[in-house]
Amino acid sequence: MQQNELDKIFDECCMKHGICSHEVLRDRGSDSSSNVDRSKMMRKASFKLSWWCKGENGDQHKHDIVSFEKGNITTAERSSKQISLKWESDPQTVLILTKPNSVSVRILCAQMVRWLKEKKKLNIYVEPRVRAELLTESSDFNYVQTWKDDQEILLLHTKVDLVITLGGDGTVLWAASMFKGPVPPIVPFSLGSLGFMTPFHSEHFKECLDSVLRGPVSITLRHRLLCRVIRDAAKNEYETEEPILVLNEVTIDRGISSYLTNLECYCDNSFVTCVQGDGLILSTTSGSTAYSLAAGGSMVHPQVPGILFTPICPHSLSFRPLILPEHVTLRIVVPFNSRSPAWASFDGKDRKQLAAGDALLCSMAPCPVPTACQVDSTSDFLSSIQDGLHWNLRKTQSFDGPRELQDIIQI
Repeated sequence: MQQNELDKIFDECCMKHGICSHEVLRDRGSDSSSNVDRSKMMRKASFKLSWWCKGENGDQHKHDIVSFEKGNITTAERSSKQISLKWESDPQTVLILTKPNSVSVRILCAQMVRWLKEKKKLNIYVEPRVRAELLTESSDFNYVQTWKDDQEILLLHTKVDLVITLGGDGTVLWAASMFKGPVPPIVPFSLGSLGFMTPFHSEHFKECLDSVLRGPVSITLRHRLLCRVIRDAAKNEYETEEPILVLNEVTIDRGISSYLTNLECYCDNSFVTCVQGDGLILSTTSGSTAYSLAAGGSMVHPQVPGILFTPICPHSLSFRPLILPEHVTLRIVVPFNSRSPAWASFDGKDRKQLAAGDALLCSMAPCPVPTACQVDSTSDFLSSIQDGLHWNLRKTQSFDGPRELQDIIQI
């Protein structure tokens, strides 16, 4: 097949069945004029993401279809279908990322590495720190691979088929930050203090990984925000610092200053408001259970595409949080009449000072973070807020208490 014929097939597949890995993870470095076999062209395991609904026997790949028949606008086939990942070729390479300074995690990592190599015959990548720890334990782990510099990290997405995290939500954030473009599917195991993105339990890691590697598996596509800082001295909006991707939120606050933060906010060039308070949180829906929740923002299902606009301690009784659509671009500017600079932090790190005239641009990133589900996206989300936050937990009302007068008469 010619390359353009393969592109046509992949495009038709995506339009017909859902979201395919070919457009996200396919290596486009091959010569378009050469004849190549499709299986040889794929250097990574190929997979397909499709829509499915538990218990439905009909069409498994329905989409939201907007109809304009007879002048009436209607939406057909709207559903709450989940996203399912099905491997089209077997995974070959796994990256394991671990929470540091934990003896239990170190023991589990060694067991998992040995099982994946001996039973599943997989190539295994770990961080340099983890490889050193494994070799300290036993020289038999010399087959474990790692990287030497940041340039090799940028190429990981071309080698790794699956990412396994051992830790809490912070480890998932770290895994996502390593991939500036496409992100391989992530299987997060819960070994942290609190986790909304880690549904798998380490006690059953063999059964969990066996199920994921065999497929199909439910997937949550977690949106990321693309953040760019534009300095006042920049000649235009294209002269920005290196973009930063966040999975939870970007926070603009007053730092150590005792003055209120003064921020001018724009949405697609339309003025939104002026924030006067401790700061502002721009959050993904995955980050809705993090800092945004503590500041009074709503909890939102992670697959709802949107950007949360949550003020931090605003000096106004009427300033309520917003949820904006995913296609907008937000611009946060520190005005020249601000009494102090602001500070921006990205997923709790990479803190940057924003002086008067500086701006922060924030929009939805093109490449989401796919995380594996234990049951499905909705069930995992509800379980996480019920178990992690004890959401709406209270004693059940007693049955033998006061009743309506009508009920008493009937009795």
